[in-house]
Amino acid sequence: MKNSGKAIIALLVLATSLPLSAQVKDTTKTTDPSTWSGLDLVYKKEHIFNKKPIAYPSVREADIMWSKVVWRMIDLREKMNQPLYFPTVGTGDRVSLVNLLLQSIKDGGLQAYADPLDGQNEFKEPISYDQVLKSFNIQDKMIGVLNVATGLTDSTLIQGTLSTEEVQQILVKEMWFFDRKRSVLDVRIIGLCPVRVYYENEDANKEHIQKTKLFWVKYPEARPFLAQKEVFNGNNDSELRSFDEIFYKRYFTGFIVQESNVYNNRMIDSYALGVESLQEAERIENMIFQFEHDLWEF
Repeated sequence: MKNSGKAIIALLVLATSLPLSAQVKDTTKTTDPSTWSGLDLVYKKEHIFNKKPIAYPSVREADIMWSKVVWRMIDLREKMNQPLYFPTVGTGDRVSLVNLLLQSIKDGGLQAYADPLDGQNEFKEPISYDQVLKSFNIQDKMIGVLNVATGLTDSTLIQGTLSTEEVQQILVKEMWFFDRKRSVLDVRIIGLCPVRVYYENEDANKEHIQKTKLFWVKYPEARPFLAQKEVFNGNNDSELRSFDEIFYKRYFTGFIVQESNVYNNRMIDSYALGVESLQEAERIENMIFQFEHDLWEF
């Protein structure tokens, strides 16, 4: 009888101690929000960092009955495109598109290519990260500083910095095609090229704007990096939209500056200027969608 009483008491002690030990164990697992990256949130952001690129439907050459390659310029100063441009300085987990591409190239995960002079093959000449930096033309400057002690002006060397905010345009190479198996007009982005818009140091009045194509990257190779960086959404801070989704769902605006043609793929501004170039870009755009429209009978 005594032994059974002792057994009952031992079981009661064990039963009451288990929840306490479990509670202590759970407490040690609790993550301090102040240690999270991002920081000013009430939850830990994990989804965006594990995202993968949205899968494309498979396409066979035999099913492509028509295609057209065009080059489209995205002006990052336009309101719809500003999520690709800002922040010019990293803010929390967010970076600009060009800074993300540069970091991916620097880390060795993404290959950059030189812009071809003939405009025929954008992915022919691989270049290193150091060569990419040279395309920014980083220069040191000499400025005059007044020496209070002597009353003379001393020359001081200011080391040049990487000005990624000068990248105000993105050139996109894309292919439009009609897939007869799915009966859809579809588009795939082939490559991205940041364009630097700047003024020469000698142009004090900023009268002659300069543009330089910095480098090309293959868009399919860049997608894993683009899919894991979020883009600002002015309507909902909790919607984790990525760069890849911006391009996949075409949440951007741009205008065509070049199409595949018999004249060495010449650009529109080589044969049309001003309003005529805009009209030519619109003509090419309408031609693409008119092709799909003409396939159907109503």
